[in-house]
Amino acid sequence: MTFLSRLLARGAALGVAVGCSLGAMSSAVAATDIKFVLNWKFQGPQAWFFIAQDKGYFKDEGLNVTIDQGEGSAASVIKVASGSYDAGFGDINALVELAARRPESAPVGVYMMYNTPPFTIAVKSDSPIKTPGDLAGKTVGGPANDGALKLFPAFAKAAGVDPAQVKTSNMAPNLREQMLLRNQVDGVFGYINTIWFSARLVGLDPAKDLRFINYGDHGLDLYSNAIVFSRDFVQKNPEAVRGFLRAVNKALNETVADPEAAMDFVMKREPLLNRTVEKERLLATLKVEMNHPEIATIGFGDVDPERLARTIAVDVQAGNLPRTPAVKDVFDSSFLPARADRASKL
Repeated sequence: MTFLSRLLARGAALGVAVGCSLGAMSSAVAATDIKFVLNWKFQGPQAWFFIAQDKGYFKDEGLNVTIDQGEGSAASVIKVASGSYDAGFGDINALVELAARRPESAPVGVYMMYNTPPFTIAVKSDSPIKTPGDLAGKTVGGPANDGALKLFPAFAKAAGVDPAQVKTSNMAPNLREQMLLRNQVDGVFGYINTIWFSARLVGLDPAKDLRFINYGDHGLDLYSNAIVFSRDFVQKNPEAVRGFLRAVNKALNETVADPEAAMDFVMKREPLLNRTVEKERLLATLKVEMNHPEIATIGFGDVDPERLARTIAVDVQAGNLPRTPAVKDVFDSSFLPARADRASKL
């Protein structure tokens, strides 16, 4: 090989090396960080988030996602609004309140998950409270940021109850079922599956020991938990939002197909969980809170604009909010995965 040939060969090799190095640097630079907060402590109905992270679906979308435990669905929305997190899994009704009061900082919903109203009032099965009208003169408690508590004025109106005749009190979320069990309150506000499975963990059989007065049975067909992103992040990183939803949607489809395998990823996060209870919680959430008939038409993750408008109207009335946000101020469907990739039934 001549001197010139050797020089050209070395140049070509150097070019390949530099190109590979630059490619690796480009890949590293392209990774977008997303801080994500859950609705609550690690539980079965979060399996899809863990699958998307642990199986590399986020990474495949060029995302570096960190997942933190939450302190309630409403709190997750507030944390995203404050800038502490880029995204979260939180209650769309709490988002509506922020959009009405502080529209410039309110997050935006991008993927609806709890499309069937989970809000309920639980009482003991031997309680004299059998209908909403029986709540008069009674005390019903719930965590301060509980969605069912915040929506109680709207529920009372729909059910023909004078909310002034019902005393409400607050307690820490982990004390809710114990206080009901000890007759320290006559009833408790909450999400039906949250109360159902938390009651099991304190020794109650909810099927026998509890009675539920569900908001959805009294005309409040409301949306609830969704994936929300900060407006600033959405504006600056629209492709990252789309990639995040593709990853979660893929993981959700896998969860529906094989819940037992999905539970492996939940238990990896928190080995001390009761796997049997958490799997039942996962299955009940899929069946009860995430399987509204509308998804047969619009696909899982999307919303019916007219139904969301009704949800917003209920929130405005319940919270005596200063303005009524538009549907587009609360939810943006443009980031959703293709319709063919989103489930029509769970």
